[in-house]
Amino acid sequence: MENNLENLTIGAFAKAAGVSVETIRFYQRKGLLPEPNKPYGSIRRYSKVDVQRVRFVKSAQRLGFSLNEISELLRLEDDIHCDEVSYLTEIKLKDVRKKLKDLTRMEAALSALLRACHTRKGNVSCPIIASLQAD
Repeated sequence: MENNLENLTIGAFAKAAGVSVETIRFYQRKGLLPEPNKPYGSIRRYSKVDVQRVRFVKSAQRLGFSLNEISELLRLEDDIHCDEVSYLTEIKLKDVRKKLKDLTRMEAALSALLRACHTRKGNVSCPIIASLQAD
């Protein structure tokens, strides 16, 4: 199918891009994907360029970019704006690193609470509940 990505119906397009028809329509509403013209008495057709664009959006989402950020990346996709794309990516990387620090801190706290729970003796209250109730 990779070689025959021209003149696709929306269903074939969605399948080729690895998404649902609802996702295609959602991306169109969000302005991430242009809606092709609908010839009178016919149906809209999609092409390889459309498939590549959806794959770009999905790849950017996997890297943590929001749909608004992806829209900006698509606006800047020519080589003239590479510095701006680089700047947006640096911001995203800083955000990811901050989230990783937060997640590492949360993991340590949850691990400590679980250890306290598993090592409790007797009829004491649950250390996890007690910790969450503390000010």
